[in-house]
Amino acid sequence: MDERARSCLLSSTSKLEQDIKASYIMDHMVSDGVLNTDEEEKVKACTTRKEKAVALLNLILKKDNYAYISFYNALLHEGYGDLASMLQKDLPLISPAAEKSFLDGGTPFVQTILCEGGVPQRPVVFVCRPELINCIREKLYKLENSFGWVAVFGMAGFGKSVLTAEAVRDEQLIKACFPGGVHWLSVGQLDKAGLLVKMQSLCYRLDQDSQSSQRSPVSIEEARDRLRFLMVRKYPRSLLILDDIWDSGVLKAFDIQCRVLFSTRDRGVTDSVSGKKYEVSVDHGLEDDKALEVLALFVNKKVSELPVQARSIVQECKGSPLVVSLIGALLREFPDRWQYYLKQLQNKQFKRIRKSSSYDYDALDQAMSVSIDVLHEDRKEYYKDLSVLEKDVKVPAKVLSILWDLEPEEAEDILQEFVNKSLLFRDCNKRPYQYYLHDLQLDFLTEQNRYRLKDLHSKMVRLYQNHYKKGHPTVADEECMYWFRYLAYHMAHGNLREELYSLMFSLDWVKAKAQMMGPASLINDYVVYKDILDEENSTVRDNFQEFLSLNGHHLSQKPFPDVVQMGLCQPDSSEVYRQARLKAEQETKKGAFYLEWINKSSLESLSRLIVRPHKGAVYYACFSHNWQQIASCGSDKTLQVFKSQTGEKLLEVQAHDDDVLCCAFSPDDKLIATCSADKKIKVWNSQNGNLLRTYDEHSEQVNHCQFTNTSRKILLATCSNDNFIKLWNTNRPGSQNTMFGHGGPVNHCCFSPDDQYLASCSSDGTLKLWEVHTANEWKSIDILDFFPSLTDEPKELEEVVRCSAWSSDGTRIMAAAKNMVFLWDLESNKKVADCSGHLSWVHCVRFSPDGSVLLSSSDDQTVRLWETKKVHPSSAVSLKRDSDVLFHHNEISVVAPDSRKRKVLEIPSGNTLCTLTGHTKTVLHCQFTPDGQTLITCSEDTTVRVWDWKSLECKVLKGHSERVKRFRLLDSSRLLSWSFDGTVKIWSFDSTSALHILNGHKDCVRSCRFSWDNQCLATGDDNGEIRIWCVLNGSLLHICARENKDSMESLHGGWVTDLHFSPDSKMLVSTGGYIKWWDVEKGESLQTFYTTGTNLKGIHVSPDFKTFVTIDNIGVLYILCKVG
Repeated sequence: MDERARSCLLSSTSKLEQDIKASYIMDHMVSDGVLNTDEEEKVKACTTRKEKAVALLNLILKKDNYAYISFYNALLHEGYGDLASMLQKDLPLISPAAEKSFLDGGTPFVQTILCEGGVPQRPVVFVCRPELINCIREKLYKLENSFGWVAVFGMAGFGKSVLTAEAVRDEQLIKACFPGGVHWLSVGQLDKAGLLVKMQSLCYRLDQDSQSSQRSPVSIEEARDRLRFLMVRKYPRSLLILDDIWDSGVLKAFDIQCRVLFSTRDRGVTDSVSGKKYEVSVDHGLEDDKALEVLALFVNKKVSELPVQARSIVQECKGSPLVVSLIGALLREFPDRWQYYLKQLQNKQFKRIRKSSSYDYDALDQAMSVSIDVLHEDRKEYYKDLSVLEKDVKVPAKVLSILWDLEPEEAEDILQEFVNKSLLFRDCNKRPYQYYLHDLQLDFLTEQNRYRLKDLHSKMVRLYQNHYKKGHPTVADEECMYWFRYLAYHMAHGNLREELYSLMFSLDWVKAKAQMMGPASLINDYVVYKDILDEENSTVRDNFQEFLSLNGHHLSQKPFPDVVQMGLCQPDSSEVYRQARLKAEQETKKGAFYLEWINKSSLESLSRLIVRPHKGAVYYACFSHNWQQIASCGSDKTLQVFKSQTGEKLLEVQAHDDDVLCCAFSPDDKLIATCSADKKIKVWNSQNGNLLRTYDEHSEQVNHCQFTNTSRKILLATCSNDNFIKLWNTNRPGSQNTMFGHGGPVNHCCFSPDDQYLASCSSDGTLKLWEVHTANEWKSIDILDFFPSLTDEPKELEEVVRCSAWSSDGTRIMAAAKNMVFLWDLESNKKVADCSGHLSWVHCVRFSPDGSVLLSSSDDQTVRLWETKKVHPSSAVSLKRDSDVLFHHNEISVVAPDSRKRKVLEIPSGNTLCTLTGHTKTVLHCQFTPDGQTLITCSEDTTVRVWDWKSLECKVLKGHSERVKRFRLLDSSRLLSWSFDGTVKIWSFDSTSALHILNGHKDCVRSCRFSWDNQCLATGDDNGEIRIWCVLNGSLLHICARENKDSMESLHGGWVTDLHFSPDSKMLVSTGGYIKWWDVEKGESLQTFYTTGTNLKGIHVSPDFKTFVTIDNIGVLYILCKVG
């Protein structure tokens, strides 16, 4: 061994002895051929864990460089990354030929890259399948210069996951094609919520070293955008591996223009994605010779030395690598039972678990049965208990120790025994280790235990309750994520109705789970268990679901908001409010600070009706022409019709084989058209739901459909990802016209009110107007002109602007961008209003026939009605120039700005008394002194000027380096000024230099306020930072929120626009993007109140500091009163 390597190992011995578990490390080193079985047994013979570690290290010190590298990689495999890092810098060099063949066919470089990316290590017993591996690598090399897809497809149990991992275990491939790294994600069968959780996890893993705190994405679309950004900007030319894809919709969520390798059973899933596609078929399991090689490795013999029964066993296993491994693990422990296991496989006839499945259940049932039969009786029961787990779920040992009522160490020993017998898998990429069953194994156990599953779920819940008597688990508990994700699942499957009600109708549970996992998983629970919860109280279930739907964006922020304070904003009749009020009263007695929004009941929600007709995302909704009905469609593939006034359901149709993207009423309301991602358009009878006609001329998904507005000649327009728009006469079997011209997918189309024109918007960035009677293009408009905020990021256009709608008079058009709805005046080309409230992407916007109501639908599973007259124009902050007024006896003098000059006016005549010149740039603020003799002004020219306005004499106070935002008089001879340079300065009228300078702010100081006792000064800047200073010596006392940056761009959701101290100077209230209250002595946040709008300009505070009044940027008034 190299001297440097030996020295490094010796210097690290004490730490290694304390931490490593020798038996796990030796498994890898024996597989590498570095240790032999005799050496392994000598180490195992030692008594304590530390003695075993010492013995192993002594063995390694006597060996060569290969032993050092093998030990290093074993540490990486077993999750000892911190210990491996101590050895990394002194890794010895070996020859290129030897390096290539060493350790799983990969160099230390490869092992590090794959371990960091979560790629699973090789099975302990492994045989190479070079033909398939080389075929996968050949396809991967085709992704060297462009993004695309490599699909490894075939029957389950044929080793696709192992082959996929093995294909990237090649240094030349990684360096040539994927220098950005390799990232592995296990997928499996997922619903929409499960997919979002997987995507959130991948976002977190890829962005965990980021300096800024990012909130978790709250929708699949947002997660997709985040992943696209990370893969393009942070990990260019990297490879994303998706293991076990079942659904085309799941694969489509990862269509983010990167390089993807994935395994699947379904060859057709690639039809849903764009880009270059390559396939590798794993159409068979192990050949007999390879299977014999696996058995030989398990029993440590040559293939020629295997007994005659070996080939018959291989034939009975039918080539499945999983089944061969199960039998091999049994033979390793009982090498003389070849005939016994062959007889068991031949004679036992097990019932198929699922006859329609392509799983090789005959062989699996037999192998599973004989594998379990050799366990001790107590171990059999422990193993059968695993049938309570969900598919594709990895579980820490602590969860199973609770289920088995054992110490965690005892549970780990049992789990390791199952792993050694190939009855269980262990994920070593995370600490603590996590364990999971293969789908085949779990299906087998579920069938075996089908009559006691309910009791097992009940047992799981009962033991959880005994273990966590003092409250729900916290982040300090390694197993907490499992319980937050699956506790409700166990209660529902254990038929524990009362326990489920108590859990789901608890504000404590909402707070705990949302804090750990975000709101998406919680909302999904209320959807999944809706029927059970509604048996108890559908109103309460709706209270909690509504609370989460409307506040989910806040629950994703960091720091985590106060759920009790948010609950106090719910209607008084809500169960959420009742629990929040009770908790607020209890906590207030302990010194907590809570606020009641006392005028909330007088305000009607801008959303007049909220319904949840679909189980997934709502993609579109539209009025009937008589305004009595609303039709909607979504990701659950259905078309639904309900009453517009009450939400009562009238019709539900299973409409398409894929997501239904749009629906539309005909002008006479007798027909409803739908279009789908399955490339088809269908026309239905709106009364009985009968299918009347099907069109399939589009070659890609059809994004939108709309009928003409009048019945003179009824036409249907559709647009598609194939770049075309088609016009249909519903009395004919084919299209009437096709409109060409867009250079990208067409997302939306709509007729003008008089049906003379058709508008279409496309991912090519244009809005085109077509003449309907000729199908010719009339005008093309750049859509970015209507969305100036998007001009810097044109690539995001496809994912931002979704749809548009004409007003009935043709003068206005409404458009959806992300989760906002904007109303535009076409003549003035200006935005006149916006509607905020949706929590996720808005897919559809429509006007009611009379234009008085707007309709919008969103991924947040809501349909919202807005009254046109009550939506508000956006209040982009534009600080106005100010003036000051001097009252003297019966005379009134006003000082007002005029470019760079200040004019003093006599009122009411309006005559100019004097004009003060001197500032070289715009004057920002002016004020008279109390005696009216002196006028103070500040300007963008960085100066403050003190004027005797009658004599026109002026003193210039210079010191700021940027615009002087504002000033405040301290007394008759001193003033305080703050500037865009981030400083606060105190001046005396007798001197032109500053008396004190308060440095520290990095952005414009926007607001200042003295405490009532004049001991403290609070300052706030445009980054949302608040600083509290000592007035006596100018020292900094506290920086508020310095370590608690939230998910927004600044610390306070925007500029700090106003500050107020309490009369006792112990509390401070501030406004910005929301309202915050602070403990002045500690500089810590006491409470946060999130308003519906943002950009609060100020707040009025009562003298007793118990009532607070403000107005947000959409005109909502808040009167807040302290609780208690």
